[in-house]
Amino acid sequence: MSNFLSEHLIHRDEDFMVIHKPEGILTVPGKTADLQDCVINRLLDIEPKTLLIHRLDRDTSGILVFGLSKFGQNRISRQFQERQTSKIYQAVVAGHLEGEGTVDVPVIYDPSRPPLHIAEPSHNKPALTHWQATEHFQIQGQDVTRVKLTPITGRSHQLRVHMQYLGHPIIGDTLYATEEQQKLSERLCLHAERLSFNHPKTEQPIDFYCAVPF
Repeated sequence: MSNFLSEHLIHRDEDFMVIHKPEGILTVPGKTADLQDCVINRLLDIEPKTLLIHRLDRDTSGILVFGLSKFGQNRISRQFQERQTSKIYQAVVAGHLEGEGTVDVPVIYDPSRPPLHIAEPSHNKPALTHWQATEHFQIQGQDVTRVKLTPITGRSHQLRVHMQYLGHPIIGDTLYATEEQQKLSERLCLHAERLSFNHPKTEQPIDFYCAVPF
């Protein structure tokens, strides 16, 4: 536990820190006693000033930012809220997907099947994802495609639902992929690779990178 920060730290200054979140761990605690082990609790044990700014799904890995001052938390949070950050994810999806495009379909929570979300074109809150196919290969004899994903909005499960909506779920996705597609990877192949925003004090653009582990 004590070396979690040293193992995963990408950047730290007096106002915020950037870490590499491993897959399989929650960003914040869940509602039950068995879901209390999470990134923010691990960080609070080491650095009590840690403040939440944004989250990644439990099964998504990659770049995660936490405040270390109220000033840093407020300035960076506002950039997330106002869509002034730039986020790039990498994913491996089922099937052969060519070219590039945009999915512009709202994503909403499905109360009949928690924790699932669904694409719902009639909903009034937009969800927008740009995608670009970058590589084609096979896993276990099945065609898969590596894609670069750029979310413009930040809805829960947005990238996972949008890839399912395209007919190319992310492999290893236990919520949105078929059983066969889940078996193509031991983990959800979704990773937050790059994050850019303006430094809360200098207001200069800064860019963070975290290598894709799959």
